[in-house]
Amino acid sequence: MTGATTATTAASPTTLQIWTRSRGILLVLVILIVAGFVIAVIRSSNGHGRLDPRSTDPSGSRAVAELLKDRGVTTRVVTTLDEATAAMGRDTTLLVAGPDLLNNRQQDVLRAAMTSSGGRSVLVAPGPASVGTLAPGTSADTPAPVSAREPQCSFPAARRAGSADLGGERYTTDNTLGSDSCYLTDGLPTLLRIDDPGTGDTVLLGAPDILYNDHIDKEGNASLALQLLGSHPHLVWYLPSLSDGSAAEDDGTGGRGEGETGIGRLIPSGWLWGTLQLAVAAVLAAVWRARRLGPLVSERLPVAVRASETTEGRARLYRKANARDRAASALRQAARIRLAPLLGVTVADAHSPEALLPAVSAHLRDGDRDLRTLLFGPAPADDAALIRLADQLDALEREVRTS
Repeated sequence: MTGATTATTAASPTTLQIWTRSRGILLVLVILIVAGFVIAVIRSSNGHGRLDPRSTDPSGSRAVAELLKDRGVTTRVVTTLDEATAAMGRDTTLLVAGPDLLNNRQQDVLRAAMTSSGGRSVLVAPGPASVGTLAPGTSADTPAPVSAREPQCSFPAARRAGSADLGGERYTTDNTLGSDSCYLTDGLPTLLRIDDPGTGDTVLLGAPDILYNDHIDKEGNASLALQLLGSHPHLVWYLPSLSDGSAAEDDGTGGRGEGETGIGRLIPSGWLWGTLQLAVAAVLAAVWRARRLGPLVSERLPVAVRASETTEGRARLYRKANARDRAASALRQAARIRLAPLLGVTVADAHSPEALLPAVSAHLRDGDRDLRTLLFGPAPADDAALIRLADQLDALEREVRTS
């Protein structure tokens, strides 16, 4: 038993074999993890301070805030809906950076505050997820590339600014009498101003480029930004944040409708598509490998395998699976087959207690043993009982042979 336990067989691969088989998979996983971490850091650094009036990054808006300060406009940065609505008024311009990040309930609350304030509201690149609520009667069409465009409208601020870097979201509105459609692309405006008498006006800006630090000195971007944001002495710069408690409140629809709230919106869509593609590739690879193996076929072994090796390998498999019941059944079945010819019992009746047990009792001097339990009993409770069963079967066979 000791030799069978310590010997190395095909059923027990060595540590080196396990490492050789798995190192390729582990290397791929490590590369994927490191690549994901590096890409996340790069994306995080690129997105730092985007549209933040305190940021000097290329995508920040510190330059606009400084120019407004020189014109006597105070800029207040807020990150929660409560702060934004509390600061709004007739002498205030509200800028919302990323309206699509707001859920349905937040959009409804913000729209009510915009209506009652009487000031100006500037929505930066509102898409289908928010434009219908924040600007009723307005919808977003297919986005267009950002490039230098001419105003092509009578809106004084746009005419004075002239050419500016506009594009992005394009809009259509039902309010044709009280609106200005500027910087058209394919007939649709990328800057839309909707005038609501008594409740102020709302400006939809299709792309945020004119507010970026690295774009403020190009075309008429600075002029357009200053006129849109400097029409009132106070500017409230709203940067929606995950720390806003109102974002976690359920709006009855489970989220933003077409958008997404929570940590899911921080995952780039490319990663989600990439994960789906990897899953499909894994399934296809599994199907390919399964078909490559083909159906099972029987063939003659090219070499002779000693019976002891086969027995040892099977025993180790039983032990690894803790299958004492199957091991005991194999031992008893083999013992009955060997005993039957010695007792004059046919092989067909070797597994019948009514035929085998009387024949065994007749050849033994001591007929008081529990032969039924020995030859047809239950599975052993532990390994020690299994070893005793094997010894007892061997002793019974020897006794029958010598009787």
